[in-house]
Amino acid sequence: MKYIIKNGSVVFPGGVKKCDVLVEDGKIAEVGENISCDCEVLDAEGLHVFPGLIDMHVHLREPGFEGKEDIESGSKAAVAGGFTQICCMPNTNPVNDNAVVTTYIKYRSEQVNLCKVHPIGSITKGEKGEELAEIGKMASAGAVAISDDGRSVMDSKIMRLAMEYANGFNIKCLCHCEDENLVDGGVVNEGLNSTITGLKGSIRAAEDIMIAREICLSESLGIPVHICHVSTYSGVELIRSAKARGVKVTAESCPHYFWLTDDIITGFDTYTKVNPPIREERDRQAIIEGLKDGTLDCIVTDHAPHSKKDKQVEYSLAAFGISGIETSFSLSYTKLVKEGDMSLPELAEKMSAAPARILNLEGGEIKAGAPADITIADLAAKYVIDGEKFISKGKNTPFNGTEVYGKIAYTIVGGDVKYSAV
Repeated sequence: MKYIIKNGSVVFPGGVKKCDVLVEDGKIAEVGENISCDCEVLDAEGLHVFPGLIDMHVHLREPGFEGKEDIESGSKAAVAGGFTQICCMPNTNPVNDNAVVTTYIKYRSEQVNLCKVHPIGSITKGEKGEELAEIGKMASAGAVAISDDGRSVMDSKIMRLAMEYANGFNIKCLCHCEDENLVDGGVVNEGLNSTITGLKGSIRAAEDIMIAREICLSESLGIPVHICHVSTYSGVELIRSAKARGVKVTAESCPHYFWLTDDIITGFDTYTKVNPPIREERDRQAIIEGLKDGTLDCIVTDHAPHSKKDKQVEYSLAAFGISGIETSFSLSYTKLVKEGDMSLPELAEKMSAAPARILNLEGGEIKAGAPADITIADLAAKYVIDGEKFISKGKNTPFNGTEVYGKIAYTIVGGDVKYSAV
């Protein structure tokens, strides 16, 4: 297949330039002005051409929890959200702690044939934190990282062994950072609003202590580590300080942490319940600043779809999680770029180049020879978020009624148009 994307504004690391992109045999064959070729034309007039978006933190639920999401529905939602590659966490049933489950996820994603799906294996067997999982076998089967996301590995010795073992296979530990003993059943941020609502709070220190531990291990061992979904101002400071002294730490955050504060929990809407919890204005501002100055390397969704029955219960009993893969680009563009905190190239770095670099994936830049994984967006398009219209089975979003800019027009994976809104 051979065609030209013409008249689009292409987002490069150094800026935005109006030029053409020639796609041939699943690769970007040429990038330049006024490319001439006897082939089909995809007219991107008025649109922006980004390197394919990469989400390195999603929950696809398959196998075992297909009522919440499955690989097909999650992949359809991903391409509608502009994502050409996604990395799925291992908290399935059975847990992805062995090569059989890893292979199954790869096989199903190839059958679905929409976005590229990269499995993340678990650090410990059953995510119980007691015994290392089959890390080498999972890596050989296609796992791009390991994580016990949803839970921290509380035993520091096991965490050390996991980091050393994973490093031998050139993959990273992606660390969910919460001291379970300090969380102690907390469901929201501990502060004024937890007191007002009577909901049990989770103190910032629960997250910060585990961030500090992973940094200490990384620094002592000289092994890279990645911190998942940072939500606290103090966590941002810990990571900033570690980076300044050369620790090999990378980190991510999510749109709900730089859009929202825990004022939203006072309505007892369970769609606001997420782990770690949404915190206060000081934290929200720190997440934005951390993304601006490079302390936080990338934006992820932590896409956590749930059925309505999992959410339509008392707040303390509701499942944690937000369905975010279809709104992440729009929320990020609207809050960070339109409000002047970030440029388009910087947004592409956070949502494409950095995830590719951290996980050693192909992609992340529009250039000749790269895979033709491309996201094309209409940045002028305005719409109101409505979770009931999500393609994902998970309709659980706290952003219902939020007006945003930036609609995905096309998602191209390996040269094939997998989503078109046109």
